[in-house]
Amino acid sequence: MGQSTEELNTDIRSTRESLSSDLDALQDRVSPSAIMERRKTAARNRVRSMRDRVMGTAHSARATTTGTAQSAAGSVQDAAKGAVDQAEQRFEGAPLAAGLMAFGAGMVVASLFPATEKEARAGAGLVETAQQNAQPVMDKAKQVGQEIAQDVKDTAMEATQQVKQTAAEGAEHVRSEGKSAAESVRSDVQQS
Repeated sequence: MGQSTEELNTDIRSTRESLSSDLDALQDRVSPSAIMERRKTAARNRVRSMRDRVMGTAHSARATTTGTAQSAAGSVQDAAKGAVDQAEQRFEGAPLAAGLMAFGAGMVVASLFPATEKEARAGAGLVETAQQNAQPVMDKAKQVGQEIAQDVKDTAMEATQQVKQTAAEGAEHVRSEGKSAAESVRSDVQQS
């Protein structure tokens, strides 16, 4: 109890600085804007990674295009075989992407020959079927996007509540420390 006023002021100042740095660190961690930014970055990275796995990178697309164009100059059959071989190598583990590549290679080969009436009808049916089959994939992507948005909203609300609570606790702590220090100073003055 024999602390001087200067020691008490130093302790109070030290406590305030420590509390201030703790609050700053906590605010950076639970700040809704920081949380949103981390979530957006993570979502972008997942989408970019998925796109690169399915579509390949710009460099690989250019190499594929160049290779396919050079192969097509030789013969139609060699071009189709080369495109299928490249698709198999590039999209191992991604059957949807490999299927799309094979479909595209088939379309290139088919475009070199004039279409018959049967082929035109079959092509229209194929387009319609592809549109119908793509709808569930689009619905799932929309659902995942909505879930991510809801998660971000919930996390932001939780973070806001935590910041409010921490700020209230910090203010109460500073107030009690100040009150305690003031009482200690009064008792020291009265004892002097």
